[in-house]
Amino acid sequence: MSKKIVVVNAGPRKGWNTDTLITEAAKGAENAGAEIIRFDLFRIDKYTGCISCFGCKKERFKGHCVCKDGLTTVLDAIRKADGLIIGSPNYLSEMTAAFRALYERLIFQSLTYNLETPCVNQNVIPVLLIMTSNAPDTAYQGLLKNYQQTLSRFVGPTEVFVSGNTLQLSDYSKTDWQWSMFDPAAKQERHDTVFQQECRKAFDMGKDLVVDNMTT
Repeated sequence: MSKKIVVVNAGPRKGWNTDTLITEAAKGAENAGAEIIRFDLFRIDKYTGCISCFGCKKERFKGHCVCKDGLTTVLDAIRKADGLIIGSPNYLSEMTAAFRALYERLIFQSLTYNLETPCVNQNVIPVLLIMTSNAPDTAYQGLLKNYQQTLSRFVGPTEVFVSGNTLQLSDYSKTDWQWSMFDPAAKQERHDTVFQQECRKAFDMGKDLVVDNMTT
């Protein structure tokens, strides 16, 4: 039976950096024989972050978010998956609001506040977290470490991949404002060289997510 890998795009821009890297990672997982179940958070039904209802803390709903909205099918799919690939651009030094909404719901449903059993997640799966950013690759190490540690604790062992200094526009000259802090030629050159290498790395990491976690 093939592995089921849930792929989540928490970025809004179709065909751009986050979408491209997530797609390549998904192709890698598919190349390793996995079945891909994909969600684009900016294109699903309306949803919110955690509403702090504490329904998931009741015994009969243990480990399950009881809030019913567009994220319900995403959470249900992750709960049955063999792996998770999730990516987001960095906006204002954080992941997108869409990412945060899913992150809150995904983590809090498994958090118990019980020292003996702090996590009730019964489906530990590997995670590949991808972040794209206009800043250098090393700019958000503290942020990423926090996400990596929390995802590893409540979802499963998490690998992080960052693509920084990304190309934002196909033609910077067409903006109404002059974006003088950027060198469009250098951005394009990096996109044509380094970003293409990153796409191949994302493919390999998606493939490894499946291969390294196959059971015999």
